[in-house]
Amino acid sequence: MKKLVVLTGAGISAESGIKTFRDSDGLWEGHNVTDVATPEGWQKNPELVLDFYNQRRRQLHEVKPNEGHLILAELEKDFEVHIITQNVDNLHEAAGSTNVLHLHGELFKVRSTKNHNHILNWQHDLLLGDKDANGHQLRPHIVWFGEAVPALEEAIAIAQQADIFVVVGTSLQVYPAAGLMQYAGTDVPVYYIDPKPATIPYLSNPLEVIAEIASTGMKILQAKLLALR
Repeated sequence: MKKLVVLTGAGISAESGIKTFRDSDGLWEGHNVTDVATPEGWQKNPELVLDFYNQRRRQLHEVKPNEGHLILAELEKDFEVHIITQNVDNLHEAAGSTNVLHLHGELFKVRSTKNHNHILNWQHDLLLGDKDANGHQLRPHIVWFGEAVPALEEAIAIAQQADIFVVVGTSLQVYPAAGLMQYAGTDVPVYYIDPKPATIPYLSNPLEVIAEIASTGMKILQAKLLALR
C-alpha cells in the first residue's frame, strides 16, 4: 500500500461548525490570542484560559465529522493513511481514521502543569483546583504560542516516508507545521485543497491545487487517488 500523508488544518473542521483559528480581525472567538493561547496568558488569568477551552471542549460534544473527514477515513481501505493535524478537535478519530497525530494538542486531553508527559483524557470542564496525583494544577493539553511542538519530530519522520502528500484546509502560515511538506521526497506528488490556496514557495514537488472547500476537494482527490493505486 502506498503511504498517504495528509496535513489538515482548521478548514476541514470549519464545515462541521468549528470556527477557524482566527477571525479576520485577528481575534479568536472574541479573545486576543495572547490572552488565551500563550503561557503568559495562562499565568495572567488561568480562569479565563480554562473557560475558553471549556467552551471549545463542550462544542466537540455537539459537532460531527463532515464528508472531508469521512473520505479520509475511507481511504484507509486503499492506502496507508497518516494524518498530521493542526486541529485540536477529535473529528478525524470520530470519522474512523486510525493514524492521527495532533501537532497542537487535543481538547479532550489535559496535562499536569509540572510534568508535560502526565496527560489525562478529559471530556468535561477543567477548573482551577483540578489537580494531578501530585497536587499540581491541570491545564489544557494544547500547544500554545511560544511553546515547543513535542510531536514535530514524529511528524517530520512521517512526512519523509510519504508516497503522496496532501494538504487540506490550512493557510500554510502556521509554522513549523507549514514546512512539513518540504520533508517529502522531491518526486512525491503534493495535492493542496483549499478554497483560497496560499502560494507555496520553494516547493519542487509535482503540485496540484484543488481550490475547493474540504469536503468537495476531498471528493475530487479521492477519485484521483483511487486511479493511482
